[in-house]
Amino acid sequence: MSYRAGIILLQDDKVALIERHRAGLHYFTFPGGHVDEGENPEQAAVRETEEELGLQVTLKQNLAQIGWHGKWQYYYLVEVTGGTFGSGRGEEILDPLPECGTYRPMWMPVAELLDQPVKPREMAEIVVRFSKEGWPEEPVIIPE
Repeated sequence: MSYRAGIILLQDDKVALIERHRAGLHYFTFPGGHVDEGENPEQAAVRETEEELGLQVTLKQNLAQIGWHGKWQYYYLVEVTGGTFGSGRGEEILDPLPECGTYRPMWMPVAELLDQPVKPREMAEIVVRFSKEGWPEEPVIIPE
């Protein structure tokens, strides 16, 4: 099984997302990507945040581990330590391949997450629930 790492960045009751147009579909994902050989999910989450959003972050806690399309996805609540939102320099941002579609960093109000095509849906539900109730002490684990 391969792995993916993503982040949850909240600011003013909004969450950072990547708006995607791919293969005729329009949807939103949490910033993140594949864990490269030689790195752990935590390192991948930090690297992907810089590539996609242009931000340096520290991980506050592991929020969830979700099985999705044959991959474990690890999601971390993060805090910004530097950078400028929207200044990502990853190849998917600067030079996207046509078959990979488009990537656009944006903010979405948490209150709208469940009304939009946000993937994975389980993570959107976790953010809506726990941003109100307080974050869980242990990661939420949802097998595929």
